[in-house]
Amino acid sequence: MKPHHLFGAAAMALILANSAIAHHSFAMFDQTKTLTLNGTVKSWQWTNPHTWLVVTVKDDKGEVQEWNIEGQSPSVLRGEQGYSRDIMKPGDKVIVRIHPRGDGTLGGSLMGVSDSSGKALNQPAQN
Repeated sequence: MKPHHLFGAAAMALILANSAIAHHSFAMFDQTKTLTLNGTVKSWQWTNPHTWLVVTVKDDKGEVQEWNIEGQSPSVLRGEQGYSRDIMKPGDKVIVRIHPRGDGTLGGSLMGVSDSSGKALNQPAQN
């Protein structure tokens, strides 16, 4: 391979790697804040590259808001944090802790989920 082709291939690999890292970044969430939401599961999407929890929450005026919460990949949630595909189902009452979106829209990064009594739904792996 000619040196200029090798340089071009290396540059392309770096560009693609940076795109992949940026795509999976959680920089859009304000990690200095944690919100607690009391709501009802609308859906729990156990998909790659990230899981999604949609929760309906009543605001101070009693109006229903829909929060879209992004979690880690299923393999990370299952292996490191003890979640499973069937840990929640539509209609379940939950308490969700999130890092909210930095732009103020209704969503965030999943920090933890409990049932309505406060019991954590996940069972982390024991070391």
